Amino acid sequence: MRLRTDDWVTAPRARAVALAVLLATVLMIGALAWEAHGTVDAWGRPLGTDFSNVWTAGWMADHGQAASAWDWSRHHAVQRALHGPRVPFYGWHYPPPFLLVAALFALLPYLAALILWQGATLTAAVAVACRIVPGRTTVLVALGFPAVLVCLGHGQNGFLTAALLGGGLLLLARRPVLAGVLIGCLCYKPQFAPVLPVAMLVGGHWRAIAAAGATVMALVAATTAIWGVAVWHAFAGSLALTRTVIVEQADTGAYKIVSAFAAVRLHDGPVALAYAVQAVASTAAILGIVALRAAPARVRYAAVATGSLLATPYAFDYDTVVIGVAIAFLVAEAAVTGWRDGEKSVLALAYLAPLVGRATAQATGVPLNLLAIVLLWVVTMRRGLAPITPSPCRR
Repeated sequence: MRLRTDDWVTAPRARAVALAVLLATVLMIGALAWEAHGTVDAWGRPLGTDFSNVWTAGWMADHGQAASAWDWSRHHAVQRALHGPRVPFYGWHYPPPFLLVAALFALLPYLAALILWQGATLTAAVAVACRIVPGRTTVLVALGFPAVLVCLGHGQNGFLTAALLGGGLLLLARRPVLAGVLIGCLCYKPQFAPVLPVAMLVGGHWRAIAAAGATVMALVAATTAIWGVAVWHAFAGSLALTRTVIVEQADTGAYKIVSAFAAVRLHDGPVALAYAVQAVASTAAILGIVALRAAPARVRYAAVATGSLLATPYAFDYDTVVIGVAIAFLVAEAAVTGWRDGEKSVLALAYLAPLVGRATAQATGVPLNLLAIVLLWVVTMRRGLAPITPSPCRR
């Protein structure tokens, strides 16, 4: 009897791994909170690290200093006043419409805002996963996804991104206007722009395109009406510094970034080469969306989620929550058409990679998260270009 490469990936093992990671997540987040002093953890960092830039920018917007949120020295001064004089700097690099969210959460005390932010967005992401793959097991597998631990530790927006992207894709065919609104709300992640418009254009989702465009314009108008054009000048003025320090120099650590660009920089490759390699990856992701225009919807949606990460030079490991969207759509498709040899193994790797991806890249120089994204994209393309005919017993 031939041993199939996926024989080791079973439902009981998947549930056991998810439960183990979930328990570890609860213990680790609990330990962070237990050892904290006020808003600062045992290492002198704000709890929810990156959320401190969201809350700080929101506080500045609420106190007439919105444009200064992109001034690194002023932003850091407010962070030090909140968390203590020795707290590291966590920069605010988002487009102005994200101030609408930040300003609301900054109305709450920091810790309350952090808990509400992570709790609400995680709940939304899990709810979307359950709509893609119905069942109680989905809740466990979603909560036990290692990217959840990464995102919680950073207080980041990965859950919100996954919820908006997954929800928008899920609703494209049935409720295109609402889908467009959700996709338009992703304008705080402009680095995802190369893939999403192409996917909607290729699919002929004109109502969704119109709704997405209207949503972006409404958010821009609301932001400008509240805080004026100064915030746009401040954002534009910060882009060169952000590109140089965060993307090209990778001062936050290239091992944390999951892009093809960062993989080159991780090995001290020249910036020009990194951009060239990233251009190849971005082009492949976009052309892949075009090539799958006749593929089953769930396969196309998985390609959009995976391609969104592949096409951008600026995606951190907390953004790998989006991998969960791709996995969910592929699992839903396989439930109808069956599995191909090797697919379960790739999905298992993609699921587990965020758990050790950063440490692996830092210790060995192997960009495990990127490799998982590429392999997931490859199996998605294979399934889409040569779709499986559903078995009668699966209908």
